[in-house]
Amino acid sequence: MHDNQVDITTATVRTLVDQQFPEWRDKEIRRLDSSGTVNTLFRIGDDLSARFPLRLADFETTRKDLEREARASAALAKVSPFPAPEPVALGEPGAGYPMPWSVQTWLPGVPASEADPSASVSFALDLAALISALRKADTEGRHFKGDGRGGALTDHDEWMEECFEKSEGLVDVSTLRDLWSRLRALPRVGEDVMNHGDLIPGNLLVNAGRLCGVLDTGNFGPADPALDLVSAWHSLEREPREVLQRELACDGLEWQRGKAWAFAQAMGLVWYYVESNPVMSAMGRRTLERIQESMR
Repeated sequence: MHDNQVDITTATVRTLVDQQFPEWRDKEIRRLDSSGTVNTLFRIGDDLSARFPLRLADFETTRKDLEREARASAALAKVSPFPAPEPVALGEPGAGYPMPWSVQTWLPGVPASEADPSASVSFALDLAALISALRKADTEGRHFKGDGRGGALTDHDEWMEECFEKSEGLVDVSTLRDLWSRLRALPRVGEDVMNHGDLIPGNLLVNAGRLCGVLDTGNFGPADPALDLVSAWHSLEREPREVLQRELACDGLEWQRGKAWAFAQAMGLVWYYVESNPVMSAMGRRTLERIQESMR
């Protein structure tokens, strides 16, 4: 998926686990099929999962990122009304794999990208309960920082221009450019609140049509209150979306900014993963279709 991608085999993971965590030598190692774009995932026995960063980076940078993610994941797990992975250990480079890696608890459930609860009002209510609980967590005086989603929409103009250029022939770029010109101008409302930061279907676990877990929690932190509203456009059809908006008491501007963040994310997914990760590319297309439909 990435030019600087580092691949890893089950045999390598077996070696790393045996050398660094001998207490897990009797646990089976299984590679997980995933549409994720940041880590290669393996199960260690029935109760643990190992995450190996896909993109090559230096040791110190990767280590700091994993430590930050572990702190964020532990914080989210404390306030989430639904199960979330908890950090267990950090592994070291070895056996040909050049970076640190992480271990966390395993959660049962089927990703919403596979179960597709998009028409479920009950699922929308669960999402509302999750977002509401995360928003109530203390920011501890912190504010959004960095260049990812969650700050100023206009900071993403350069990236969006690249997305439009790379998307020619894939989507109706002219129409989508016009849409972005309207969405990017939406003014900010409200102080930063705590957000999951990436509530896409692949990070939401489902059982019997209800939310039963939340994954990829390492970016839990302060950001635009509208950021987690991307879930409305990535995961829900019209009626459940309306339920989510009503349950969270979102005013029109906040709701539209959530749409803008979903739009910016979706534009990147469509072209970047069109060949390497069709599931993510298709999700981006579906999100753009929902957004366009809502603005007709």
